[in-house]
Amino acid sequence: MGFDGVGFDVVVIELRIIDGEVLLPVQAQPGGKRDGIVGVHDGRLKVAVTQAPEKRKANKALTQVLAKELGVRRSQISLQSGETSAKKVFGIVGLSAEEVAERIESIVGV
Repeated sequence: MGFDGVGFDVVVIELRIIDGEVLLPVQAQPGGKRDGIVGVHDGRLKVAVTQAPEKRKANKALTQVLAKELGVRRSQISLQSGETSAKKVFGIVGLSAEEVAERIESIVGV
């Protein structure tokens, strides 16, 4: 969160916890120029991957990008909903919601 002299820039991603998993809403951008977290869109973490959205390739690539960027193993991340949608929810185990939020903040620079 920062102040630019005119108003506040607020980035809000609502993390939920269900059965010990941190649920992270993601806006997928398949077919991108590069793999990586590119910001926040409509309350979701925006993640771009070069893979096309076919045969679950993009979902696998999204899982790999999230694992790398958040510093966890791929086995700690699972797709919970949105298999065929750009709006997805990933579950993360082994981190608290606060740890996930801190890592996201350090990546997107808020």
